[in-house]
Amino acid sequence: MTVRPVQPDDVPAVVGLVRELAAYEEAEHEVLMTADQLHGALFGDSPALFGHVATADGSPEVVGVALWFLTFSTWRGTHGIHLEDLYVSPGHRGSGLGRELLRTLAQECVDRGFARLEWSVLDWNTPSIEFYRAAGAVPMDGWTVYRLTDDALPRFAADRR
Repeated sequence: MTVRPVQPDDVPAVVGLVRELAAYEEAEHEVLMTADQLHGALFGDSPALFGHVATADGSPEVVGVALWFLTFSTWRGTHGIHLEDLYVSPGHRGSGLGRELLRTLAQECVDRGFARLEWSVLDWNTPSIEFYRAAGAVPMDGWTVYRLTDDALPRFAADRR
């Protein structure tokens, strides 16, 4: 198995894996990202998105992905990593690729002096929850994620009361 930073040639495969993840989460209709958008986010003038890909058995085929961005903890005074997506194709689950992707991000944090590696997981996704707990991760009980999106985002932005 190999985990390495995402390269421009990986973008179509990464988009495909994001679509697979969305299908698994029963939200494929919500994926609007194009290969051009992902390429710009990862490799544009000021990248704000980063990623790693996983291949298996010496094959060049990308079968796993971790997409992430930097956060900042005002309490810790350092950056951290927010893992946006971690996904391994079904045929490669259980092989250690997901663990190696997550371990690679933990090592990024250690190497850069970052204080946190965080992500969200759907409450019903028991296999992922068990995987994360086995890695030593703990849920942030008492915290609920809120999101402004779609029509609510511009409506709130325009509300100058």
